[in-house]
Amino acid sequence: MKRIGIYAGSFDPPTNGHLWMIHRGAELFDELVVLLGVNPDKRSFLSEEARLNALRSMLQGGPANVRVERMQGGFLVDFAKRTGATHLLRGIRNTVDFEYEKSMARMNADMEPGIQTICLMPPPELEAVSSSMVRGFVGVQGWQRWVQASVPPCVFNIIAAQQHTKQ
Repeated sequence: MKRIGIYAGSFDPPTNGHLWMIHRGAELFDELVVLLGVNPDKRSFLSEEARLNALRSMLQGGPANVRVERMQGGFLVDFAKRTGATHLLRGIRNTVDFEYEKSMARMNADMEPGIQTICLMPPPELEAVSSSMVRGFVGVQGWQRWVQASVPPCVFNIIAAQQHTKQ
């Protein structure tokens, strides 16, 4: 049986932590779908199109068994079932993430028992990196140095271009 994993998120913006998770997921699964989810209640930092472009750019030349898709609404487990996925891949950086992911894994298992959740912990140098941290740095004097250390170069270029057009 083919092992298909889904790594879903808003990726607003994609970070080096996301990239690490994608590479680990590519090693674990025969196929990994990086799924861009959109929360209509949230005001995005990067547009949906910019995030899709960022994900695709940062994966160019990467693992051949990874593809990027866009979620069109509904529950993640329903998407997983429709696409034949066997696993959901999630990252845990701290105890707050653990509690949230534990609740989500249980809820998803209740909705679709055939789909398992696998959680990975990033290496210490990435555990403090988050999209919200990156968003918080942008615009503060000297932000470029800190953001550059937290996101892939193509993502930094997208953020820098966005900041340039705002000025």
